[in-house]
Amino acid sequence: MLHCQSWRTPGLGRLMAVLCLLLSSLAGSPPGHAADILLTAAEETPGMQAFTQALAELRPSDSVRFQVLANLPGPGKLPDDTRLILLDLPSLDWRLQDAQGPATLVLRISRLQARQRLNTSLPPRLSLLWSDPPLERQLRLTRLLLPQVKRVGVLYDTHSEFLLSELRESAHPLGLEVVPQRWDDTRDSRPLNKLLRKCEVLLGLDDPDLYNSLTAKNLLLSSYARQLALIGPNAGFVKAGSLASTYSDQSDWLAILDELLDRPPATWPRTQYPHRFKVASNPQVARSLGIEQINEASVAKLLAEGERRP
Repeated sequence: MLHCQSWRTPGLGRLMAVLCLLLSSLAGSPPGHAADILLTAAEETPGMQAFTQALAELRPSDSVRFQVLANLPGPGKLPDDTRLILLDLPSLDWRLQDAQGPATLVLRISRLQARQRLNTSLPPRLSLLWSDPPLERQLRLTRLLLPQVKRVGVLYDTHSEFLLSELRESAHPLGLEVVPQRWDDTRDSRPLNKLLRKCEVLLGLDDPDLYNSLTAKNLLLSSYARQLALIGPNAGFVKAGSLASTYSDQSDWLAILDELLDRPPATWPRTQYPHRFKVASNPQVARSLGIEQINEASVAKLLAEGERRP
């Protein structure tokens, strides 16, 4: 804090008081000018309005606004110093129409969604912030909750098959074996039952073709009939009946965005999993499987402490 002595000469005293006020003001102000932060999506929902308002409250020195896609020009016509945040897949499709345009954060896109739109390429000036839990984190959650298991069953299809090599690579240091099973037709339970006979726990990939409201009942009843836990694939499935999953909520994403927006866009990561996260668990399922009560906060802390941060 700046401390200012009073001076005997009235003129000098007033001058020093003014200087102290100016210096104090400068000390409390962020460097540079206010950033223009533009959030966009195909529709403006109440949730998006609330998210924009919350981000604006976090960054009172910046201009934070939301505009629907229909009211925006092409990406290449936006000012280059705009910081663009995409909130849905239609906005990503719009952004991909033009290689020119401002630095862009693609919020909460899954690995599968990115694969379907981008294959293995990543256009310049785009940063993808993944929505699905990191595979390694989910495996370490499995190891913490079920330390006795060795064989982790994984259902996959054409869209999610590309994740298997990463999954095996992450499982090996943990002493886990990945047991994969292709499941192209979810109306046919034979592949599921075949897998459940060979594994000790089922790990769900965030693949909506396999894990959705139509398949949930069969997946959960089949696995629990064999007293096998399902980990993941997301917090929504935990409510439906899976044992546990890691996830990031709105407060986590707001904090992550706030950190990134403090940095020059040239330093933004090309892809990033959320490093802020929580653990969700289903106490009823845990009890039915003979698992002790899960302290979600403690498990999340243990997982965070073991993360390898760049």
